[in-house]
This record gives sequence, structure tokens and C-alpha cells, in this order.
Amino acid sequence: MPILTLLQQSWQELHKITFIPLLPLLFLFSFLYVFKRIRRSGKPNLPPSPPKLPIIGNLHKLGSLPHRSLQALSKKYGPVMFFYFGHAPTLVLSSANMAREMMTTHDILFSNRSKTTATNFLLYGCTDLVFAPYGEYWRQVRKICVLELLTLKRVQSFQNTREEEVSILINKVRDSCLKGVSINLSEILIETSKNIVTRCAFGKKFEEEDGKGRFSELPRKLAVLLTTFFWRDFFPSLGWIDILTGKIASLKSTFGELDAFLNEVVEEHKTMKSDDEHPKNKDFVDILLHLQKNGMLDFELTHDNLKAILLDMFAGGSETTSTTLEW
Repeated sequence: MPILTLLQQSWQELHKITFIPLLPLLFLFSFLYVFKRIRRSGKPNLPPSPPKLPIIGNLHKLGSLPHRSLQALSKKYGPVMFFYFGHAPTLVLSSANMAREMMTTHDILFSNRSKTTATNFLLYGCTDLVFAPYGEYWRQVRKICVLELLTLKRVQSFQNTREEEVSILINKVRDSCLKGVSINLSEILIETSKNIVTRCAFGKKFEEEDGKGRFSELPRKLAVLLTTFFWRDFFPSLGWIDILTGKIASLKSTFGELDAFLNEVVEEHKTMKSDDEHPKNKDFVDILLHLQKNGMLDFELTHDNLKAILLDMFAGGSETTSTTLEW
């Protein structure tokens, strides 16, 4: 009995000594436990993913044939898999049924294109039609293109332009055959498609004044930069490498050329329009300026928005068309 009394007294003394220091520690552990539970419950229900490493994500899982590596991983993690290309989370679908469901049932959720360093830089903050995020702005820009720029009547109005440029193309090929000299068909196709696009969009061929000058290489430069790898897109902490390698400087230089080119085109049309309020043959610039001036849109079409739309028509219409014809 005395021993039990002594043990009880000792426990009470120990309790008095240790309870106060242990109280903050107990509170800390309780807080961490609750925080962890809340954080776990708030996490999105993501598809299965291979274990990732810091910085590189799941890149170490890819071999020399990435599509084969992804196929092998899909057998382990399923047809819907989450994969990290560095810091860029990517949904990998390895099933036709899953791809069909994504493209039909959940198409709006996956309709946006990734905003990369190049697209954000060159396309006025992705305010063009191709890279603009799905939403009200994209719907309005698409409406302009479908109902104003690319209507059947508008396309038919440029028939003479297309026929003239194709006739020039055929004559060049024929003359080369008669002279027995070789011909670079790729260059001629690029020149022809570019001339058609610039005449439809801007009202004239810039080759007439500038020859093989500053405008001739712009579509190619734009296409190359839009497909260039930038470290900051996948490894934000390594974005300084893009500066050291000159990629950012190249972006700034090309954007400066594009912006100066488009500003020149728009200002020239504004001057011509002041002389003739009703031009007979309206090109894309005339149409966009008319919509902008008369407030015929449901949103404000800024100067940069206008240039972004024109850039889509200029670059997309010339580079992709010539590449398709060549293949």
C-alpha cells in the first residue's frame, strides 16, 4: 500500500512537470494530423501515375522510343495515366474508347491548347483564334472568322486571285522545263501560297516591293519558334537556360519583325480607307477595321487582337498550305 501511494505521488509530480511542455507538442501533432487529412481529402482524384522524381517528373521512364515506353507503362497503370514531363502534368490515353470519350463527351474540358513561352510571346498573349482558351472571347473570334472572313461568298470573291497565282506557278514550272533547268518545287509552292494569302488578307503581294526581303522568312521563323523546345515550359527553375542559349532573344527579334509588319499593314489600310470609305475589293484587314470602327461586335476588338487574328491567317495560311501541297 505505501508503494502504491508512493507511485501515485510520483506520477502526479511527473505529470505536473511534463504536462505543460508536452501541451504545445501535442497541439502541433494534432494540427499536422488534421491538416494532412484535409489536404488529402482536397486532392483531385487523379488517374494512376508512375512514381515521379524531383524536377524531371517521369521523364526517366521514357526510352529511345517514347511511344513504346508509354504503351508499356499503360499496361501497368491502365489506359488513362497521369504523366509528368518535368513540371508539366500530362494525361496519356492508351485506349481508343478513352480517346473517343475524351473527344466527344468531355471535349470542352480538353479543348484548350497549352500556353507555351513561344505562343504567349508571338501570338499577343494567345489572343488569336488557334491558341485562345475556350470561352467567350474564343467564340467571338471564331464567329468573326466564320461569318465575316471565311464565308463562301468571301472565298469565292478571291477566286481570281487564286487563279492568277496558280497560273504564275504553272508558267514558272513550264519555263523551267523548256529551258531544261531544275526547279525547287518547295520554294515555288511556299511563294505561291504566301502570295495568295497576303493578297487575300492584306490586299497585295509584298514580294512585288520587297523581293526576297524581310517578309519572306517570317512564316517560316514563326513556325520554327512555335515548335522550339523551351526549358521554362517543362522546367520553370531552368528557364535561365533559354536566355543563355539565345532563344528568348530570338523570340523578341521575330516578334518585333512580325509586329512591325502587321502595324505597317494596318496603318496603310487606315490611310487608304480615309481616302476611300468604300473600297471595291475588301481584304481581311478592311473587314476587321470596319467591324472594329463601327462597333459591330459583342466585345472590344483591340489593336493587338486584330493583329493576332491576321497573324493566324498570314502564317497558318501560307506555311501549312505549302507544306501540305509539298507532301
